[in-house]
Amino acid sequence: MPLPQKLDFSNEPVPLNNLLVQESLDKEIHTNVYWHSNTFFYLKRAARYFPIIEPILKENGVPDDFKYLAVIESGLINATSPSGAKGFWQFMSKTATGYDLEISEDVDERNHLVKSTLAACEYLKEGYKKFGSWTLAAASYNMGKAGLESQLIKQQVSNYYDVLLNAETARYVYRILAVKCIFESPQSYGFNFTSDDLYQPFKTKVISVDSTIVDLVEFAKMNQTNYKTLKVLNPWLINDKLEVKNGVVYQIEIPEKGTGLDVVSMDAYNK
Repeated sequence: MPLPQKLDFSNEPVPLNNLLVQESLDKEIHTNVYWHSNTFFYLKRAARYFPIIEPILKENGVPDDFKYLAVIESGLINATSPSGAKGFWQFMSKTATGYDLEISEDVDERNHLVKSTLAACEYLKEGYKKFGSWTLAAASYNMGKAGLESQLIKQQVSNYYDVLLNAETARYVYRILAVKCIFESPQSYGFNFTSDDLYQPFKTKVISVDSTIVDLVEFAKMNQTNYKTLKVLNPWLINDKLEVKNGVVYQIEIPEKGTGLDVVSMDAYNK
């Protein structure tokens, strides 16, 4: 697999003249290429979800390359890790609530793509403010800011590529870089497809909800969709009801008609 002649992460050069850097990147590129089916699904999903993530990163002053961090964290699905981290950005519950993400009996905003991306932006900007490097901010997303700072001080270095870290964090930025290489030039790595092969964004409209929904199944029917589609479009709804407290307004997405998410059988909706 070819290594790029030049590479950067968030406009910070990757020292490809260093043999250890070369070999670490080479390993992660090979892993992604030979794990072909999973990487292909990442590419498919990116067409649907990057148009949501990219403008949020830009509006919040976070480099575009961080969209690849979401790819390696979750594969662009609302995953749940063995440790309990959830969502595209894999927030633990304690961290999530510290960034104003609601977690309750009915709601888990770690699974809300827009809100969790905003929270990730805040976390990453804090890392950049602390370390003065987006590369180190990315590493701190995996290791934690305190843990990374401790190792930098202990080893008397200031660069991700110079510090010895635990196995997971040592791979972390290289995994992001490998995904960036593949996504920016997929054909070079054997991924051949047309735009028709990719998953297109869902076309939805938003309903503002300021009162409790006792039954989301009935709510879905009232809005000419079904419970399954409602949950796919709003994975942050984690119960079959939604309690709405005074002064709170939730934005719930439902599909636009005729855009590929229509109910297959309308029999139950016409009774």
